[in-house]
Amino acid sequence: MGNDRVDAVIKDLATAPITEGLRATLGLLKKVTQAHGDVTAKDIEPLLAQGVTRSQIEDALAVCWCFNVITRLADTFQFEVGPQAAFDASAKALLGRGYKL
Repeated sequence: MGNDRVDAVIKDLATAPITEGLRATLGLLKKVTQAHGDVTAKDIEPLLAQGVTRSQIEDALAVCWCFNVITRLADTFQFEVGPQAAFDASAKALLGRGYKL
C-alpha cells in the first residue's frame, strides 16, 4: 500500500481506496483502540461477510494490541519520537537484512 493510500485512510476511512474487508477490519481496530464499548460477535460479522478470515482478524487484533500497549507505555514514560530520517534508515536496513540476530 503506497503512502497516498495510507494518507487517504487517515483522512477518511469511509472513502479511502481500499478493499471493503480492510475497511471493516480497520473500523474494528479503531473501536478496540478507542474503547467505544465492548467488542461483540456483531462487530466481527461484517468482517466475515467481507471475506476476512478468522485468522486474519486474530492477526489484526494481535498487532493492534501490541501497538496499543507500546503507545500507552511510550506515553506514560514520555518517550519522544525521532525524526523521519531515522525511521527511513531503519526501514532501509530492515528491508535489506531483515530481522537477523
